[in-house]
Amino acid sequence: MEFAETAAVVTGGASGLGEATARALARAGAKVAIFDLNASRGERLADELGGFFCVVDVTDDASVDAGFAAARQAHGQERILVNCAGTGNTIKTAGRDRNTGAVKHFPLDAFEKIIQVNLIGTFRCVAKSAVGMLSLEPLANGERGAIVNTASAAAEDGQVGQAAYAASKAGIVGMTLPVARDLSAEGIRVNTILPGLFNTPLLSALPDDVRDTLGKQVPFPKRLGNPEEYAGLALEMIRNSYFNGEDVRLDGAIRMAPR
Repeated sequence: MEFAETAAVVTGGASGLGEATARALARAGAKVAIFDLNASRGERLADELGGFFCVVDVTDDASVDAGFAAARQAHGQERILVNCAGTGNTIKTAGRDRNTGAVKHFPLDAFEKIIQVNLIGTFRCVAKSAVGMLSLEPLANGERGAIVNTASAAAEDGQVGQAAYAASKAGIVGMTLPVARDLSAEGIRVNTILPGLFNTPLLSALPDDVRDTLGKQVPFPKRLGNPEEYAGLALEMIRNSYFNGEDVRLDGAIRMAPR
């Protein structure tokens, strides 16, 4: 798929992996719409890229519908969707309170929130974008659109306290092939990236020595991943029309230890 003048939507596009992808798409000539909850960052980035920003909560149908409607009004129907919106937490399934010794379990509302944002939010955006893509005439090769989702290495080797996060990301991996098969007759491709340890805002907030230690755990190269490296793979998945139904780890060959 060509990028020039092609409408694209990036969820979670105001920072981290999403920001790098939005920048890469804009450099390639795409018309980029950014969906995010952080209005100040999103608006600044959209202004810089000559793109469009909309406050979107991926857990809310009406918010997602309004975001797609506004983006399509600004740029036309998107052929490209990259889902980077996500969140995480670290809570053990069950254990003892460090201060009181009381036994407690993972709060179910906290578990459900991660599933709602990461898994259901991703599927919500995929389904609503795909409906829009069906309105497009296919390109010369029969293609109507390309979708890239973001899972995590935790989908395959989640660490202590990552039950909700790992489950949400494993769900994204699990739906990649069936969704790609669902949409194949309409010329819409679907792929998923499983990033490892990346230098996103979450890890950037850690002290330098902690980030260096994390980076040294990676077999090669011994560093954290750069968001631009994620963006490069996302663009290749979009560009290469034979890339479909795949879940690809991007992690420097790391396999996460229990903790």
